[in-house]
Amino acid sequence: MPIRVTLDRVLAERGVRARDLARRISITEANLSLLRTGKVKGVRFQTLSALCALLNCQPGDILTWEPGDEPGTPEDESPG
Repeated sequence: MPIRVTLDRVLAERGVRARDLARRISITEANLSLLRTGKVKGVRFQTLSALCALLNCQPGDILTWEPGDEPGTPEDESPG
């Protein structure tokens, strides 16, 4: 998947423990762990907003896009 989760880096930069973050944004530690490892198919905007508010960051600080990681992306398609 071309979307990478860089939440661990932001947590380390801010000196925030995942356990504390999970409690403050009202999600389970297990769900936060799945998000941190990129093993989720989506994230609610409400959760993303809470993460950004508590970590004082932008969504792009937590999620990055790396092109070319999956078939069917525009760069993989050749003209007609």
